[in-house]
Amino acid sequence: MTTPLSRRSFLGLAGLTVAASACGGGTKLGSGSSAPAAPTPTFSGGEYSGPKVTLDYWNGFTGGDGPHMRTMLAAFNKEFAGRIEVRNITRRWEDLYPAMPTAIAAGKGPDVAVIHNDWIGTFAARQVLIALDDVVGALELSESDFIPAVWGAGVFGDKRYGIPLDVHSLGDYWNAGHLDKIGLKEAPSDKASYEAALAELKKAGVANPFWMPSKWPAHLMFMSLLWQHGGELYSEDGAKALWGSEQGVEALTWMVEQIDRGYSPAKVAIDTQYAAFKNDKVSFTWDGIWQINDLKTNAPNLKWGLSPVPTIGASAAVWSASHNFVLTSQAGKDPNKVQAAKFFVDHMSRQSTEWAKAGMIPARNSARQDAAIADLPQIRLAADLDAFHFLPALPGVGDVQSKALELAVAKAVLKEAGPAEALKDGVATADKLLAENKRKYTR
Repeated sequence: MTTPLSRRSFLGLAGLTVAASACGGGTKLGSGSSAPAAPTPTFSGGEYSGPKVTLDYWNGFTGGDGPHMRTMLAAFNKEFAGRIEVRNITRRWEDLYPAMPTAIAAGKGPDVAVIHNDWIGTFAARQVLIALDDVVGALELSESDFIPAVWGAGVFGDKRYGIPLDVHSLGDYWNAGHLDKIGLKEAPSDKASYEAALAELKKAGVANPFWMPSKWPAHLMFMSLLWQHGGELYSEDGAKALWGSEQGVEALTWMVEQIDRGYSPAKVAIDTQYAAFKNDKVSFTWDGIWQINDLKTNAPNLKWGLSPVPTIGASAAVWSASHNFVLTSQAGKDPNKVQAAKFFVDHMSRQSTEWAKAGMIPARNSARQDAAIADLPQIRLAADLDAFHFLPALPGVGDVQSKALELAVAKAVLKEAGPAEALKDGVATADKLLAENKRKYTR
């Protein structure tokens, strides 16, 4: 999406506790000054007809996706000049998330923003966001307009806070030259065929055809495999971590086996698996679709393809995330800004055909059906919409991920503990964090 480092940073820092930027350690969240002073006006649809307003729009599109967002914004500002001006303010994701609550409370934050779906629960619990149910109702939007899983990811506490712009997921990048050596035209899609291909590639002279990282994006790979085996991350009430289950052990064991079988070297340093792929040394690497434009630009001589992550378990599943438009309680203090911001959100979410050029999968079904983007590499990953899985909208879930799940996966892949033991220890930490979050984010 951006560079591997900045992309990894925002997900790794999803555990950044936004409470620390605005509240004391034991303070319950959600009753701060960031809440709207009065009920916000209901959005009725149609174009904005109020006085001219200026909206501050925060997002983290600082990399290769930035030019595409700026193109969309320039078109909006030109079309609606004299009525709405949107000021584009980009910050790295790891800077944007902790800054938002404090800035909004001071009246110096965004009126509208793009955040990732796994932050919606945290900010909604803080009352930093305005619900968008009236936008959905006025525009007659429904799950049928979107990828079902991404539509559900924008809801917290029975209210909708996010309008999805896209889906970005893991994919299986493959080296066409390597696969040609063993008579394959693309990556296999099932466990038996995938493992057979790895064995054949090793025989054909590829020393380590599938490098297994211990850090980024190892936890995304683990979650994908957990879901494929029928496991779940957390209990429905968000009180317990469930990824230490038998299904979790199966998933993590398969990852470790790739090292045991010699398909991967041990102790792969962060980002080296992707660098090795770019340098024609690796046959397969699982990474996000945000790497598409990087490969096109920085590995022009590499012949590669992109397929859905193979189904190693019983059913297809892949870790996914989504950029969502949200409105903030800062805009909620001005009725005209509320109406203009809601109009802006709807308009921008309809431009996802342009956004697909940034390497994203459009969330709207109509955009994915546009012939102009049909041949983009990431579109084929949306052939099975049921495969997309998202983190639940639990307040503070990123903290649990970074301080428990990610560390457990790394411990097993680095052979510091067996998969079952690593997950058991991680779940114990996760359950403590979930209990703390329950207290912290209770309204």
